Formats: sequence, C-alpha cells, structure tokens
Amino acid sequence: MSGRRKASALNGPISFDPAIWLEQLIIDEELTVRILTAFLKEEISKTGSRKAVLGLSGGIDSALVLYLAVKALGPDNVLGVTMPYRQSSPQSLADALEAVRDTGCRHEVVEITPQIDAHFSRFPDASRLRRANKMARERMTILYDLSARDGSLVLGTSNKTELLLGYGTLYGDMASALNAIGDLYKTQVWQLSRYLGVPDSIVKKPPTADLWEGQTDEAELGFTYGQADAALYLFIEERRTRNEIIAAGIPETFCDLILRKVRSSQFKRRLPVIAKLGSRTIDRDFRYARDWGM
Repeated sequence: MSGRRKASALNGPISFDPAIWLEQLIIDEELTVRILTAFLKEEISKTGSRKAVLGLSGGIDSALVLYLAVKALGPDNVLGVTMPYRQSSPQSLADALEAVRDTGCRHEVVEITPQIDAHFSRFPDASRLRRANKMARERMTILYDLSARDGSLVLGTSNKTELLLGYGTLYGDMASALNAIGDLYKTQVWQLSRYLGVPDSIVKKPPTADLWEGQTDEAELGFTYGQADAALYLFIEERRTRNEIIAAGIPETFCDLILRKVRSSQFKRRLPVIAKLGSRTIDRDFRYARDWGM
C-alpha cells in the first residue's frame, strides 16, 4: 500500500497542551521567507525555467506555497490549478480563488470528475480510501502534464508534519519537483501564512484535504497538528528517545503512535528499493546531488 492510510485509532482522547514545545518552533518570518524564495528562484533557474505550477486545494499549505512562489517568480510565472471533483467543497474552491485574486497569479480549472468516475465505474465497490488516493494521483498527473506544456516545475505542498507522519499519497500529493515548505511543521506553516497575508478564510479554517464531504485532517488523525508537532519536535529535532519523550510529558500511547507513524512511512520518503546486482546501484552506491553535472 503506497497511498494515504487510515489513521491508527487511539485508545482514548489525547488531552495535553503542546504550547511549551511549540514555542521552540517559532521561526524568524522575514529570514524564512528570504531563504524559501531564494530556494525557489535558484532551483527553478538551474533547470533553465522561470515558471512553476502547483495545485490549489483552498487549504493553507498550497496557499502558502503560492504566496512564496509569486514572491519569488512573479505572478505571471506561477500557475495555480484548481482540480475539483464533483463532491469537492464549493468553499474550498472559493478560498483557492481568493488566493488567486490576491496574488494575481495565472489560474486554470481542470475538473477531474469524468476520469475518476470512469475509472471507478469498473470498481463500484472501491473504498473511500482508494478513491481519495486515486484523486490525489490524478491531480498530480495533471500538474505534470501542464508543467510539460509550459516548461515549468511542479511545486510540492506537503509540510514537514505530513511528510513525517506519512499523511499523504505517494506519487499523489507527495510528488513534486521542488518543495519549499517540506521543512516547515504545520504550526510554522500557520505562522508564516499569517505573516505573508494569506487570507483569514484559509488560515483559520480547519485543515482538510477535501477528500470527502466533511473530512478534516485532525478528525481523521485523531489528534491536533499542534500535539503532533510537539512530539515530532522532541523526536526529530532534539533526537530524544521514546522514554525521554514520555518523561518530557507526552502521553505514552500518543508517543508510540507518532513514532510508529514516522517509522512505518519511511518508505514514502525514499526512492523505490532497487534489487542490487551491479557494483554501483542507484541510491546505494551511485548517489549524487540532485543538480550533479548541471
């Protein structure tokens, strides 16, 4: 299984205040914007292009990437694409269009209903999870097709919390050529979005991938992004052990759940495993920087 997974159930509600740890994740907004816009400008120019394309869901992650990309490349060089399914929330589309108007970027709408419904007409009993993964991958193939048409690069919109938890679809929303926000935790995404003036209608609404009606990330996960960021901060940034994280005040069952999610989704953050036969196997012995030889 390589797509979005069902969230593991907790034995009971998680009730701890992550505020003390989240203070450690507060970022220098001006410096962060400077670094991320320079990153986008430099990495795209290395390919000989000046253009970028990204999917706009109406959520905060894609909105933040849009604002960063427009700041780095200019509105005429950024294409935002909305790709609604017939059951997608009209409010999500409205929020995405507000970000488009505010930034002045180029915009296209590509409906995915015909191809999704055609596919699942062969598999009418497909689960909601299969349908969500298929939609995520369909949207990514559209973005890559448009990038080939325009000579642009596809920008990723997955944040660090989602990437670490494996809360995304491999070759779907986790795919991209560049990801400017992949090292920002979700709480940092909120902070930077407020700084850049992303509309309140996007910043303040519950995070959702809009996979089905009424879906929200935190309800599906069973905990808040703030709680996840607190545990991830201790595990990833401070390299604390399981026992040290629990001793710091993170509930044991929640700690185990987060660590299990990080470890079980490691395959999503790596290239496919290649059976080793030669002396220099790709991603084992044959490993170079992404811009090697350019």
